[in-house]
Amino acid sequence: MVDLTSCPCGSGLRRVRCCALDFAALSPPEATTALGPMLAQAEAALAAGDAMAAEGYARHLLELAPGHEGGLLFLQRLCLQQGRVGAAEALIRRVVALNPNNFWATNELTLLLINKGALAEAEVHARNAIRIAPQNAQAHNLMGLVLTEANRPLIGEYHYRKVLELAEGEEPITLANLAWNLKAQGRIEESRTLYQRAMALRPDVPQTVLGYAKMEEADRKFDRALELLDEAERLHPHNPSVRLTRATVLARLKRTEDALAILQEPEEDGMRLGPGEISEKGRLLDQLGRYDEAFACFGAGKRRALELGARGYMAEAAADQAARLKGFFTERRLKTLPMAETRADMPQPVFIVGFPRSGTTLIEQTLTVHPRISAGDELPYVNDITQIMPRLLASPLTYPEALAELWMGDQRDGLNELRDYYLNRAAKSGIFKPGADFFTDKMPLNETHLGLISLLFPQSPIIHVLRHPLDVLLSVYSNHLTHGFFCAAQVESIARHYNLVADLIAHYRRNVTMRYLPLRYEDMVVDQEANVRKILDFIGVAFDPRCLSFERNTRYARTASYAQVTEKLYDRSRYRYRAYLKHLAPVLEILRPAAERLGYVFED
Repeated sequence: MVDLTSCPCGSGLRRVRCCALDFAALSPPEATTALGPMLAQAEAALAAGDAMAAEGYARHLLELAPGHEGGLLFLQRLCLQQGRVGAAEALIRRVVALNPNNFWATNELTLLLINKGALAEAEVHARNAIRIAPQNAQAHNLMGLVLTEANRPLIGEYHYRKVLELAEGEEPITLANLAWNLKAQGRIEESRTLYQRAMALRPDVPQTVLGYAKMEEADRKFDRALELLDEAERLHPHNPSVRLTRATVLARLKRTEDALAILQEPEEDGMRLGPGEISEKGRLLDQLGRYDEAFACFGAGKRRALELGARGYMAEAAADQAARLKGFFTERRLKTLPMAETRADMPQPVFIVGFPRSGTTLIEQTLTVHPRISAGDELPYVNDITQIMPRLLASPLTYPEALAELWMGDQRDGLNELRDYYLNRAAKSGIFKPGADFFTDKMPLNETHLGLISLLFPQSPIIHVLRHPLDVLLSVYSNHLTHGFFCAAQVESIARHYNLVADLIAHYRRNVTMRYLPLRYEDMVVDQEANVRKILDFIGVAFDPRCLSFERNTRYARTASYAQVTEKLYDRSRYRYRAYLKHLAPVLEILRPAAERLGYVFED
């Protein structure tokens, strides 16, 4: 029976000619050259403005030759023009799979992945783009973009500077990209200088002006940010990103009503708000006590993101990872494994762990005021180690099972090598400040790998920030985050992943020996000094009263909490869930066991 089912990706092709395609059954490329006139017909129809006919020609071509590279690229371009992002991604993936050396397709797939927040996969393809064309400026630009967004800005800076070198001159867009990168490193003055140079060369690029405004907003230069936003608005009227940034600035100036009014305007103009704008509108409504409207906005923002190609929760992958970690990291097995030695010649990490939006940024800002503690921010190195471990340990197994190689005589020092990989990457990132003995690593959900961390850094302090599970869930839902297997897509998936992680941490605490300090966000808010003293004593450094004024920390925190940590400690986020309890009813029973285990209750 012929399968006439349309492919769920939305390409319009039959499933067997699209995402269920058997590559082994494809004809060689030279056998499809006779179909070139069909592609020419499709191009001519599109040039004449008849997109429907153009798609018909392309689909007919791909029905006859589903591996035709030109046909796939044409249909992908058409889908992208029509906003069918899922179909465009599926088609460009097929081109890359059929021809891994197609630079243009690799470049296009990387950009699509960056736009949907899939940075780890985007990096794989960005690296391949450089392998294909090592002297291509666009390849290095892609790598700079991925690494900057993935919180490895120092390496991203190298690639942006490589673009400038290859361009043999000051390319204004690259200068602006590099300026954004330096802002991410907290090098604000250098960033400002580059933005000024970029605008001097090309004053008519809206994205450059907008990036400059965002930099000034992050540096708390709100008047200058508003001036730049006026210029960005003149260059690109009614741009949603400009409106969102203006609303952000006004909200930081406590002009909440004015900020909200700006985000109402696009709807009145017939424009569609993007996911970020809708969620920001919800957060502003929350500040005004309009909770039902706020929650509706949070949900609408998630739906819009999914419409635009954001990923849903990868439940099976998350559950499989947790099961394998619990199966490997048992008390009995850990007694037989070696541990890495502590290096005395380098600063040591302080791991600040906790579910996203639990208060880890607050703790890091507090600690990194201390002269002996450098700010590392969200370091990806533990996760990197899980990926490269099989190669470094010469194991046929993946993480965590690859750690079984440590029982081999020639791999007894394997953990020291993995430890050195982490420390050397941290040193190259430029985060160590003079006189510091410690540096922070607050990568979200590093607690998933507490077993590995305890083997690599058995003496390193682990500060686990806890917050009421419903407050955490609500805050995650009101933001667009990709950590945790994209669990932030729905309220229910956030709750399920929170439970999964909480159960894994309970397992680690029963089986793993580690320097572990649980710290409640709520306790920090109620008695700041006592808890700061407790944390510093746990780390092993003297109390410094400057840590009580973390809002004076001028470093830029690259998280959704960057604005909150520039204010004095406040308690308005404590038990915020109470105003949303009726909306959170579907997840109460899912979260109740974990909440009770942590000593939290659900109150009206």
